[in-house]
Amino acid sequence: MNHIVECVPNFSEGRRIETIKHLTAAVESVNETFVLGTHVDADHNRSVITFVSPPGNIVEAAVRTVATAVNLIDLGTHTGEHPRIGATDVLPFVPVRGVSMDQCVVLAHEAGERIGSELQIPVYFYERAALRPDRARLEKVRQRGFEDLRERIGIEPERAPDAGPRRLHKTAGAIAVGARPFLIAFNVNLRSNDVSIARRIARAVRERDGGLPFLKALGFELQSRGLVQVSMNLIDYERTGLTEAFAAVQQQAEFLNVDIEGAEIVGFVPEAALDRNAPYFPRLENFSEQTILENCLRARLTEKA
Repeated sequence: MNHIVECVPNFSEGRRIETIKHLTAAVESVNETFVLGTHVDADHNRSVITFVSPPGNIVEAAVRTVATAVNLIDLGTHTGEHPRIGATDVLPFVPVRGVSMDQCVVLAHEAGERIGSELQIPVYFYERAALRPDRARLEKVRQRGFEDLRERIGIEPERAPDAGPRRLHKTAGAIAVGARPFLIAFNVNLRSNDVSIARRIARAVRERDGGLPFLKALGFELQSRGLVQVSMNLIDYERTGLTEAFAAVQQQAEFLNVDIEGAEIVGFVPEAALDRNAPYFPRLENFSEQTILENCLRARLTEKA
C-alpha cells in the first residue's frame, strides 16, 4: 500500500478478552485493513487497538468497530483507573504514508459525522480536527469524564457536541474523534503503592504545569501489581522524546526516594524515536522488534501480500 492511515481507538474495556477479539474482528472485516497490535490493561480497564488501512477504507473500519463497542461495552457499569467519556473513548487518525494531515482531518470529520448520525453517539472533534480552539487538547474535551459530562451535555452550551445528539448514548457515552501526528504512549512504573507520588511526579513533568513541552502525564495506581504509574503521552517526540521524559521522571523519583520498577511503550514507536543506548531502553518491560512501527507494518503487509 502506498497510501496508509493509522487509526488508534481506545476502548473502555481491558478485562474481557472476548470483547477485544470482537473489536479486532470488526476492524479486519473491512478489506485491506490490518490490526498491527493490541494493548490491554486490566488496571486501567482500557484497551488500545492500532490498525492501518488505505484512506478509502479507514472510516468504514473505524465506524464498524465503534458500532461493535456500542453492543459490547456498557459505560454505565465500567470502572477503571483511566479517565474516559465513552465506550470508544478516543478515535484518532494518523498519517503514515502518502497521506497528509489535512486528509486525516477530513477522514476524522467523516467518521465523526457517521458515528453521530448512524450510532447516535455525541462526537467531539479534537487535535487537528477540532472545530473550536478550546477543544484542540484532548484533556479539554474529556474534562472530568463521563459522569460529569452526563450532567452537563444537555444544559451547558460549552459542552454541546460537534456532531450527534446533545445527550449521551445510554451505554456508549460520547466519543472524541481527532487527527494528529504520531503519539508515543510511554509509562514509567514506580515501586510504591502511594498513588499520590505518581500524581506528584506527573504534575512536575507535564507541560501544562510547567514541565517538559509536548508532554502529557497522569498518575495511576496499578492494583494488580502493587505499583503506581506515571502514564505519559509524548505528542511531539522530536521536541520531547523518550530519553527526556524518562530522565524527568527518574529525577523526580530520586528526589522522592522512590525506585523505578520499569517502563513500557504502549502500542508502537517510530524507529527514529528509539535510542537503544539511552537509560530507559534496558528498563523497557514489553519491548520487541515488532514494537517498532516500521517493522510491524512491513511484516503485516508482507503477510497479507
